[in-house]
Amino acid sequence: MFNQKILTTAGIIFIWIGISYAQTLSDLKIDSAYFNAKKGIYWGLSNLNLKKSSIENDLIINDRKISSVKIDKQVNGFKILSTGFFESYEVQIKLFKSNETLIKEGFIKPDSLKQKSPGETSSKKKKK
Repeated sequence: MFNQKILTTAGIIFIWIGISYAQTLSDLKIDSAYFNAKKGIYWGLSNLNLKKSSIENDLIINDRKISSVKIDKQVNGFKILSTGFFESYEVQIKLFKSNETLIKEGFIKPDSLKQKSPGETSSKKKKK
């Protein structure tokens, strides 16, 4: 009876350790995918384009895609969607930043917002 309790207790401990190890391993892989998604966000912030309404790019390191980034120009700001990959794990981060915040943080220059949008016509009339 005593040996059976010891074996049962030892079995429970080993199962608990195995589950904890598996969970820790999953957490590490999720963290790696999250870290790769953050790399995509930083790439997106560094590559904002005021002339294009949308940009898409994949970040590849050592022949592996680590992140897919999509930048969409919004009214008065930008939306950056970054998906980070690690093995079979995928983590997505969506970031919205206003033009004012991007200027304060130094990602865009204040003068660049004063440019005309493509297709915008001039209000001045030509004199004949």
